[in-house]
Amino acid sequence: MDIFPAIDLRAGRCVRLVEGDFAQETVYGDDPVAVARVFVEAGARWIHVVDLDAALTGEALNRQVVASIAGAVGDRVRVQTGGGVRSLDDAAELIDSGVARVVMGTAAAENSGLVEEMARRWPGRVAVGIDHRGGQVRLRGWTEDSGMRVEELVSRSVDAGASAVIVTDISRDGRLQGPDLEGLARLLESTGAPIVASGGVSGLGDIEALARLGAGSPGGHLAGVIVGRAIYEGRVDVAAALKAAGRE
Repeated sequence: MDIFPAIDLRAGRCVRLVEGDFAQETVYGDDPVAVARVFVEAGARWIHVVDLDAALTGEALNRQVVASIAGAVGDRVRVQTGGGVRSLDDAAELIDSGVARVVMGTAAAENSGLVEEMARRWPGRVAVGIDHRGGQVRLRGWTEDSGMRVEELVSRSVDAGASAVIVTDISRDGRLQGPDLEGLARLLESTGAPIVASGGVSGLGDIEALARLGAGSPGGHLAGVIVGRAIYEGRVDVAAALKAAGRE
């Protein structure tokens, strides 16, 4: 299981939200590139970057920052990024800037054909991000209801060729209350998808529990976990998290 330290960008700064609420924002730094370098030194293999401004409005306001992060970590760490990836041009620009994998959110829910086309063009480099509250998928920076269940969109995304599906439980995001282990177990079993879990990690115990869940699942594959606030508030050390996940 991989560990994905998270960098969420808003107005060029490194921030975290609570339950996706832009009014509940904490700024953790003005230099996202420096944060990325810290993750590299700790041994991370991936960094998960989200352009929150683009996720909300579709305007890629932080794309140059994303490119700077990708350039700074070079070949040592792969950058996975999402937020406002809604066209082939968006994906091409990010991949050309050095991003290893792009994450489609709203566009994937509304146009599975676009996922298929991207996956054909960039095999293994397209993921789908699915954000849900109580199993109901949310769109456009978590502000709109899609009318779909998370299980349906996970299966559809895998069928369209997504190399991974990032599942964020909005109700737990930024809350430091632990991931939804039961819900993830059901999702792994019912969909058989390579899932990256997001939302709720509060400490190493949660990472160890997720690693056990992934190893014991007869269905899908828990490919990784995204960790954000727990790192920034000193609850999780990246090097220790990698060890707990079996990726030291």
